[in-house]
Amino acid sequence: MNTSEHVLFLLESNKDSYISGEEMARQCGVSRNAVWKAIKDLREKGYDIEAVSNKGYRLTGHTDIISAEGIKAGLPEKLRKTDIFVYDSLGSTSDKAKELAVKGAPHGTAVVAATQTGGRGRKDHSFFSPAGGLYMSIVLKPDMLPCTDSKAVTSFTGRAVVDAIRELTGVVPYIEGINDVYVDGKKICGILLESGSEYDSNTLQWIVAGIGINFDSDLSKFPEDIKNRVIGLFAPGKATITKNALIARILEQMIDCQPN
Repeated sequence: MNTSEHVLFLLESNKDSYISGEEMARQCGVSRNAVWKAIKDLREKGYDIEAVSNKGYRLTGHTDIISAEGIKAGLPEKLRKTDIFVYDSLGSTSDKAKELAVKGAPHGTAVVAATQTGGRGRKDHSFFSPAGGLYMSIVLKPDMLPCTDSKAVTSFTGRAVVDAIRELTGVVPYIEGINDVYVDGKKICGILLESGSEYDSNTLQWIVAGIGINFDSDLSKFPEDIKNRVIGLFAPGKATITKNALIARILEQMIDCQPN
């Protein structure tokens, strides 16, 4: 973790209070000048950081930029070493997660993107993935799951989404069909599970759970054939929680479960 990333983690972890430059320098093991440079770098990347004399720095409530540091700040300490990869845009978070899974990525490895250019649903249907959405894929290892039945893992993933949204926002979604989450009769989230097996033994090696949520997307820009069938968790610019907070809560529930 470089200095800017460490400073961002500290700011994300102290959103309700100020943290002094001196304290950040102490925790990062760097000079006050290095902290100031990190603050300048983060502001240039779009972070709205408030500075008050004799108090320090804090992120304002207007900042909602997805980052590995912001997600980890919302995780319990025991899960903060989870591998989290964040991109402004990807073709597909699941394709990237599968690539990592084949290379031996550990349980809980997460790939997150602000947009997707090639998002997929079931049966190779496209999944519209504009800015304002939340797109993540999680590598799951069979020996770390209570069950590996496809319907059970899909249901488990759906419940993680439903519970996280309800806990953080008070909105009460529900699972409809096999892999969709709805609110008030309209789709808010799609889920896609993919897996890899060892050919000779036909042994399941990994599962990738892909999750796409309409967080505060501009629904008016959705394709005509789906815009009246979808809903966002929030209207654009009206979110009461951050994307990082929701990702962290879903991720915690997905990876911190008890195996058989």
